[in-house]
Amino acid sequence: MIRRFAPIAALAVAGCMTAPLPPPTIAPASATGAFASLPTAAIGPVPDDWWRLYDDPALDRLVQASLAANADLRVAYSNLDGARAALRQARATRLPQTTIESAGTIDNSATQPSASSNVPSTDYDLALTASWDIDLFGRLRSGALAAGADADAQAAALNSLRVAVVADTVLAYVDLCGATRAANVSREIIAVQERTVGVVRDQFAAGEVSPLEVSQAASLLESTRATLAPFEASRANALYRIATLQGRPPAEAGGFNIVCNAPPKLRAAVPVGDGQALLLRRPDIREAERRLAAAAARIGVARADLYPRVNLGGAVGLLTGGFVATASPLISWAFPNQAPARARLEQARATERAALAGWDVAVLRALREVETALAVYDGEVRRNRALEAARVQSALYARRAAARVRLGDAASLIQFDAERARAQAALAQAQSDLTVAQSQVALFRALGGGWQTNGPAG
Repeated sequence: MIRRFAPIAALAVAGCMTAPLPPPTIAPASATGAFASLPTAAIGPVPDDWWRLYDDPALDRLVQASLAANADLRVAYSNLDGARAALRQARATRLPQTTIESAGTIDNSATQPSASSNVPSTDYDLALTASWDIDLFGRLRSGALAAGADADAQAAALNSLRVAVVADTVLAYVDLCGATRAANVSREIIAVQERTVGVVRDQFAAGEVSPLEVSQAASLLESTRATLAPFEASRANALYRIATLQGRPPAEAGGFNIVCNAPPKLRAAVPVGDGQALLLRRPDIREAERRLAAAAARIGVARADLYPRVNLGGAVGLLTGGFVATASPLISWAFPNQAPARARLEQARATERAALAGWDVAVLRALREVETALAVYDGEVRRNRALEAARVQSALYARRAAARVRLGDAASLIQFDAERARAQAALAQAQSDLTVAQSQVALFRALGGGWQTNGPAG
């Protein structure tokens, strides 16, 4: 008797199997501490709306417009809707499936040899069928868990895209303001050098200088004029990027009324938090973790294929004028040849190992990007300070050289050299201000600011 019930007991024990848990994702202790200690960074938490640290209403409006109408975000939202629909489908398959069927037929009695009359008869069939996969071995349960993890991963991918859209919008605004500032500086230098050329030509007409001085002054002026066109092109390019980020054709960029004369600046040191906060905040790390959870759940799906599937089915209805009810269990089992099922199981386990390695890659990449962005930002800030000192000294050099030339104590060539040095220092300072702002945006992008938490998809 005991032996007779042994197979049933084995099935019951197997039916208690739970879905496999993903392997633990534990970052090294050295990855969760503070980042490199730099005077340009603070340990404070990264705010969700980090772009508001610039305190620039125009920038706030651009970011909100991009988040509301960006075409890439619309694609990501649709993908998320599809993933959540797949989750609902996976959950629904665990419930009994019902179907209503009906049919009507007309029997012509004239075709029947024994028919006593030629009156046709009509048969109506109506039936309700139901089937239920009782999921003894967790195949459907694991499939639902995998679909849920996929939906969570898609939500994290959407958040990653949000971070990218915000960073791209801020960067386009920074480039716009930086190009405007550099163009204005270039125009100021051009105006000064035009006056210098006019003075030198008057001196040449009076016989005070030679054609050499006139050529040098004109050459310096044209060299400075040549710097203006690239700045104007950069400004137009930034406007085109802002338009497309808002889901609008680049041709509409000409209608933007964006006024900014210098790249935005932060009011304090950049808040960067620490490694532990970064691992919790970066959406790509959350996505990698949920991909790992989905891969682990699919091991349960593959493992359930090693065991029988039990499906309970039944039907009730009116068939050929009479009431009929049927019920029948259906057991299917790929046995004894289980090589295909075991191969699928090994494939699922390999996918899980790859997903775990992918999580490691995401963590290492995030840490590297933050440390690199911090180093670049700190280095550019220090360079910017040196360039500011150089700009001040070059302006002083130009004034003193001009004074000595007016007094006749120096040749005109020293004044031209001083003007060239001042122009180069001013443009280098403007370019460095832009690079500092660009480095800040790159750092915030690496930090993954915004949408730090994400609830489960449902």
